[in-house]
Amino acid sequence: AAKVDTLLIKSPSMNKDVKVVVVTPDVALGKKALACPVLYLLHGYGGNAKTWIGIKPNLPQIADEKGMIFVCPDGKNSWYWDSPLNPSYRYETFISSELVKYIDEHYKTIADRKGRAITGLSMGGHGALWLAIRHQDVFGAAGSTSGGLDNRPFPDNWDMKEQIGAKDAGVCDWDDYTVINQTGKLKDGALWIIFDCGYDDFFFEVNQAFHQKLLERGVMHDFIVRPGAHTGEYWSNSIDYQILFFLKFFRASH
Repeated sequence: AAKVDTLLIKSPSMNKDVKVVVVTPDVALGKKALACPVLYLLHGYGGNAKTWIGIKPNLPQIADEKGMIFVCPDGKNSWYWDSPLNPSYRYETFISSELVKYIDEHYKTIADRKGRAITGLSMGGHGALWLAIRHQDVFGAAGSTSGGLDNRPFPDNWDMKEQIGAKDAGVCDWDDYTVINQTGKLKDGALWIIFDCGYDDFFFEVNQAFHQKLLERGVMHDFIVRPGAHTGEYWSNSIDYQILFFLKFFRASH
């Protein structure tokens, strides 16, 4: 049966320990362990390292069935940026570099972008696409479910100004800190992308806008809309489809 570890992993850039839940399938354990692909799962605002296993208690069974390792880091309310204001919030560096290095050193992984994908919900959907687009050498596939893919319409929400300053304060240009404006870094086919959003979600419009932007740039992607709102029930269903998409990517890459 799959093994669930709750770890404290040292972040040199933030000079602190970060809690991370790792779900390892049976086939990646023991003497005859096989190298498995890894899916990084990012939580939303107000969440933590245990959010995903709470939403999807059968993650260990899925890990065993699919031969996939799941890694769920605690990203605080960081939006997964390296905050220019707060040196103890360097979650872009931590996840795309320090965490990946640690996981590859301590688990039987396919230590290559071909064996690495990342997705997340809400703030974590923003985080997953932010990290993957900016670190295409690290991640080969990325997703988002109900993601805040353009944070600019919501300047006073979810502690974003704690990380990058108020929108008009001139600390940072908010245009530089949103996923939708990272699309210029994408070439068609370079990164496998899947994202979805429920019709009743307050992020529905920004997801449609992101889809349009990718279409304009000729970047192939899967965009799924279905009934639902910004809820655990929605994400629990959505992640099943994303896992199938990432499995397809892992198989295509070998």
